Amino acid sequence: MNNKEIGKIGENIAAQYLEKRGYQIIERNFQCKIGEIDIIAKNKDEIVFVEVKSRKVLSYGKPADAVNSIKKKHIYRAAQYYLLIHNQLDTYTRIDVIEVYLNEEKYRLNHIKQAIMDKTQEPNLNKNINYIQEEWL
Repeated sequence: MNNKEIGKIGENIAAQYLEKRGYQIIERNFQCKIGEIDIIAKNKDEIVFVEVKSRKVLSYGKPADAVNSIKKKHIYRAAQYYLLIHNQLDTYTRIDVIEVYLNEEKYRLNHIKQAIMDKTQEPNLNKNINYIQEEWL
């Protein structure tokens, strides 16, 4: 299985996870010149932009480690562009990261809420208050 296939499986798992928790998926794989957003969802009165990172092995580090400062800026700017073209600049928003660990037929998912605050801040990937961990399913 190549990285693209692993990423697609992870995105599907993340979308199902969000839907089970009452999120409405608005769009998947939103692309613009600035960047891409894996999942755009609505949760109550908030638009949530979700970056999904998936791994089968941890030799390259945790999935969220791939959300470096450059990636963070691209996600933030793509989210701002999405809000602009959809005339939703005044909407409450947040940017989350979902890590998906794949192992044979099972997976483990970590949902890091508000992982990226704005383009000037480093990802908030170690704040336990916004961290939800799923068991192997």
